[in-house]
Amino acid sequence: MTAPVLNEGETLLATFTPDRLTYWRAHLIMAVVLGAAVGLWLLWQGNPYPVMGPIGAALAIAARAAYVASEALTDLWYLTSHRLIGPRGLTVPRVQIKTARPFFGSVQVTTTTGDKHLIKYLASPADDAARLTEGLR
Repeated sequence: MTAPVLNEGETLLATFTPDRLTYWRAHLIMAVVLGAAVGLWLLWQGNPYPVMGPIGAALAIAARAAYVASEALTDLWYLTSHRLIGPRGLTVPRVQIKTARPFFGSVQVTTTTGDKHLIKYLASPADDAARLTEGLR
């Protein structure tokens, strides 16, 4: 995605770029947690090969992560003086941003109308959340 077209009098304040390390770390954590859950479930069911659950979960999550990475790591978000611009044409007027909270390596943006948007895989979500709400009130 290229830089957004700005309206007259609008300035670009920040660009939120996905972090590759955060992306892979999130998928590693997901593989470990879900793999352990599947292994325990198979053990509880009396399966003679419960180790296959974690292996299968890790392989499935790794395959998904590799497949989706090219799209997920190109989703750029832009904060301007008037709006938040997301991927695929999403636009949120800045005055409608109610909260921005860090959430597991991402930032959840809630609007005054109740819509929720997730800016994923950020290197420093707490700083980015503060930047999103800076100067709003």
